[in-house]
Amino acid sequence: MKKDELFYRLALCKVDGIGPVRFKKLIEQVGSAEEIFSKSFKQLKSLSGLSEANVHAIKGFIGFSLIENEINFAEKHGIRILDFEHQDYPKRLSYCVDSPSILFYKGTADLNQQRIVSIIGTRLFTEYGRRVCEELVVGLKTYDVSVVSGLAFGIDAIAHKASLKSEMPTIGVVAHGLDTIYPGAHQKLSNEMLLNGGLVSEYYSGTKAEKGNFPARNRIVAGMSDATIIIETDIKGGGSMITAEIADSYNRDVFCVPGRIHDSKSNGCNYLIKSLKAQMVTNAEDIANSLGWNQQKKLKGNQRNLFIELSSNESMIFELLKSNEVMHIDEFYAHTKLSSSELASSILSLEMQHIIRVAPGKLVSLID
Repeated sequence: MKKDELFYRLALCKVDGIGPVRFKKLIEQVGSAEEIFSKSFKQLKSLSGLSEANVHAIKGFIGFSLIENEINFAEKHGIRILDFEHQDYPKRLSYCVDSPSILFYKGTADLNQQRIVSIIGTRLFTEYGRRVCEELVVGLKTYDVSVVSGLAFGIDAIAHKASLKSEMPTIGVVAHGLDTIYPGAHQKLSNEMLLNGGLVSEYYSGTKAEKGNFPARNRIVAGMSDATIIIETDIKGGGSMITAEIADSYNRDVFCVPGRIHDSKSNGCNYLIKSLKAQMVTNAEDIANSLGWNQQKKLKGNQRNLFIELSSNESMIFELLKSNEVMHIDEFYAHTKLSSSELASSILSLEMQHIIRVAPGKLVSLID
């Protein structure tokens, strides 16, 4: 097998102690994963962010045959391997500091569609929760939305099924390798999703759906989307509450469907609304209004005659790019007073409006 850069990036991901944050910092410092593996022990020790244990782990890595098997498996089963710099890697997710270094993806959906929301909730749903979930999905169809969820029992599965019924792309983020489906009862559902949507995982084939994988999975659910919508969860409802916290930390909108104050399945949603960590939502239009989907935005090609309702932060970035053909993302900090979350949000918004492009190396430019 010819060993290209993707091969070595897959290998680097499997090295003990090299998580997503350290992985990306190493690539930024050195330039390529292949070069990292070719460096001497002494050269690796000189790199910032690597402990001696990390260096030993890199130099002692013996799993290259497993990487060959993984690539062969992906090719055989139509699985795409997207590293964090791939043009089809979810751009929304790439702005999250702990986003996966590698994603495995199978399906037909555009992971960078202009409008994507996550819909999650309890496994032990009520009839009220089912009805509201289905009504929200039907309402969102008007706005050409893709729906992300976790392929779990309950609200997740209802959101996926309602999306398919409405002929909307729906993407399941799973906590295991793409050689299996958990829960097994959702095999038929997942097959249908591959035809209008897809499955995403950060886990290599052979990885089982272990308990510790689900919180990590939840950050992908939150990070891939413009907003996370929660429909019924107990205040101790682990997955949904964790995902809400993660989405909030990513500076993404969180919406909750309110419920009866004495109903345990609504306690989590009611708490998030009451604590101002989520906005109350009763229909799809609430979501569209909050996310600005009902505002008309128009860009007129090379003339740059803007009939766009840009935010003040977006306008600041746009004006800087009119004066500077290409800028590194870090340069915006020197010219603005934006926080990292404000900058990431504004860059993402401009990119989704096809006003700017972000090239590998975090280089930003206007689209002609």
